[in-house]
Amino acid sequence: MALHVLARIVCCSLLVASGMAASAQAESQEGGSPMTVSEGKSISMEYTLTLENKEVLDSNVGGEPLTFTQGSHQIIPGLETALDGMKAGESKQVKVSPEEGYGTIDPQAIQEVPIDQIPTDARKVGVKLQGKDGQGRMVTPTVTEVKEQVVVLDFNHPLAGKTLYFDVKILDVKTAH
Repeated sequence: MALHVLARIVCCSLLVASGMAASAQAESQEGGSPMTVSEGKSISMEYTLTLENKEVLDSNVGGEPLTFTQGSHQIIPGLETALDGMKAGESKQVKVSPEEGYGTIDPQAIQEVPIDQIPTDARKVGVKLQGKDGQGRMVTPTVTEVKEQVVVLDFNHPLAGKTLYFDVKILDVKTAH
């Protein structure tokens, strides 16, 4: 008789434990599992960046994922905003305007510099130079024109003024540490 009571107690305990596990699993799914992309979360993603003419500028598909903290301004604002609310495994195509990407072209960022201040081998259209501005920040202007006395340098970001197209896939969403 005591063995029969013990068997019923063990059986009831297993049912209660199994019910608690199912309840906990349902709570975790309702409570945001899988987690969604939101401020402060650590995000891993794949992406391919193209321009309007379909030219692929960058892609990490098949390589290391891009990992960043959502809301920390580590990626361009338009892309960061578009990712909000996505879940791991989801894919999306995102169009980012210049204003939400690398900005519009600033005509004041195009400057003429005396030709003798530019190294001889860098006096070619398309050459990217490196230097520091008056505040000591790194600048990377592009030579856009070479005249007799001056070289025209464009200090705008190379993607300024361009609409960007991203194919993204969220690989993982974690709580940032």
